[in-house]
Amino acid sequence: MTKKTKKKSPSGKKRKTTKKKKKTSFFGSAFKWLFVLGLWSGIFLVALLAWYAQELPDISKAPQFERKASIIVKAVDGSTIARYGEIVGNSVTVEDMPSHLIYAVIAVEDRRFYQHFGLDPLGITRAMVVNIKKGHFVQGGSTITQQLAKNLFLSRDRTLKRKIQEAMLAFWLEHELSKDEILSAYLNRVYLGSGVYGVDAAARLYFNKPVKDINLRESAVLAGLLKAPSRYSPLKNPTLSRQRSDVVLNAMADAGYLTEDEATGLTSVPHDPPDQKNKNAARYYTDWVVDGIDDLIGTTEEDLIVHTTLRPRIQKNVENALTRVLDKYGEERVVSQGAAIIMDPNGAVLAMIGGKNYGESQFNRITQAKRQPGSAFKPIVYLTALENGWYPDDLVIDEPITKGRYRPKNFAHKYMGEVELKTALTFSLNTVSVNLMKEIGVHPVIDTARRLGIYSPLEPDLSLALGSTAITPLELAVAYATLANGGRAVYPYAITRIADENGHVYYQRRQARQNRIVVERQHVSNITNMLESVVQYGTGRGAQQSFSVAGKTGTSQESRDGWFMGYTDKLVGGVWLGNDDNTPMKNVTGGSLPAMVWSEMIRSSYAQYRRPQSSYLSSSSGFEGLLERITPSAERRREYEERRRHENTYRYNN
Repeated sequence: MTKKTKKKSPSGKKRKTTKKKKKTSFFGSAFKWLFVLGLWSGIFLVALLAWYAQELPDISKAPQFERKASIIVKAVDGSTIARYGEIVGNSVTVEDMPSHLIYAVIAVEDRRFYQHFGLDPLGITRAMVVNIKKGHFVQGGSTITQQLAKNLFLSRDRTLKRKIQEAMLAFWLEHELSKDEILSAYLNRVYLGSGVYGVDAAARLYFNKPVKDINLRESAVLAGLLKAPSRYSPLKNPTLSRQRSDVVLNAMADAGYLTEDEATGLTSVPHDPPDQKNKNAARYYTDWVVDGIDDLIGTTEEDLIVHTTLRPRIQKNVENALTRVLDKYGEERVVSQGAAIIMDPNGAVLAMIGGKNYGESQFNRITQAKRQPGSAFKPIVYLTALENGWYPDDLVIDEPITKGRYRPKNFAHKYMGEVELKTALTFSLNTVSVNLMKEIGVHPVIDTARRLGIYSPLEPDLSLALGSTAITPLELAVAYATLANGGRAVYPYAITRIADENGHVYYQRRQARQNRIVVERQHVSNITNMLESVVQYGTGRGAQQSFSVAGKTGTSQESRDGWFMGYTDKLVGGVWLGNDDNTPMKNVTGGSLPAMVWSEMIRSSYAQYRRPQSSYLSSSSGFEGLLERITPSAERRREYEERRRHENTYRYNN
């Protein structure tokens, strides 16, 4: 065998028999995997966009702006007192708007609006940095184009899906529309609080002028609303609105639309002091009106104009009277709330305030709160007695009650002995009211209350004689209105006409007709005469006027409720004062602060109001004609004298 020899390499070195593997660089490997990852990410992104694009609305068609029907509530004089729902103003273009409004909006919402392509990467980055520093979401990076896309086509959900669709629509809008068209569409659609959409509607609501006429400060106010319409509303929060508009003015200076001196000059002007009065007090009235629309016409998707019986001057009188007394005596007398109403005797509600401050509490204490009326309920007891054969000059005994489990006492534990029935009501004697109810029965009193318009459940016990069962102030006002209306039933109302903007009438109140008689005229005459005595000589002297007034005070246990209810020949009024938590007031009776409010609001309203139709009461000389003395029949008088001869006084059967 021959031995094979290995060949040497030319260099003389031994050659390896295995091939050396070629090493791949780190950067080459990373590039390879990044390319693959990017490819698959691109495929995934395209698929995701295609998937979300399937659910996009048909953007080839004009978007439909869906909104709830609006309701405008008007007073008797045609003035607008409230707006509800969503109201869209006239469509205006950028050319129709003042330039300072455009600058204000861009300065606070999207400074690079005229430079970006629908999305603003710098704005998004800036917002992300701020949010990371704060540790929570405080700033968004959406452009005006994105906000328009959301308003036109999408829901308000904060989801990744919605944000992706928003970006896609923003690109489409930028491709299809010019920048000015996008900005015009945005400012015509954006929500600006109080149920209004668009800068023109907002300018008319907040400043009572079209958008083309607003000044620089007003433009700053509107631009400030974009951040939080309810929070910065000049109607609800004037101080916050002013502060926010200062921020907008400074932003305009920072963006170069104003000089520093101009911005400083505008923001350094002293702020108007915030109106702490019950500025939106009429909303108690209009809320009650709007709640009753469905009962009259059912539901509708049309914009409605509702005409009411509200009298702005009388409403203002009520606001001023209630606010003045609460501001002056509220803290000292521990009174935090109040409510008042003025009606025409036929049931038309002319003014209503359901609380001290509508902005703090929308609960309507006239229509919703049930409180103990106290002695303001006593006229119903006395009226029932009159209907059961009693007369105002019948003699009764005012003395402590010593029989039975229920033994109420008179105010200040004072007793007058033998008095006339009229005198007992004049001085609001508790023992007489309770004994009177024992004599005539509880259920007849409840029946009288029902006929007068009180529908709340009434406890059938003797304490009802002193107004222990809670009812609403509206019910009690209606009861007194029935007396002022000559004993004819009264149904409170506020709406006289409902129509749409085109004049189509959905509801028209019929001409007033005489309602059924629920109390005979002679009994109305006698109880009115007795209630006049209350104001002239008794607990209601604080409500005296230069014209005839019939009324009654009411105070519940421990002064938890204070009332004055009364009427003249053309106005019916009711006042309640107290605390929502039912805590006692300090030395407040119906004849003190409530009578003070009642007196002021009626005195200022009496000369201003002329009844639209004839009244059952004389409109020229107080209650003359109605208050003619009703002479007891001879038979009744003989019976009365016979009983007097057999008894020293006329006592109740206990």
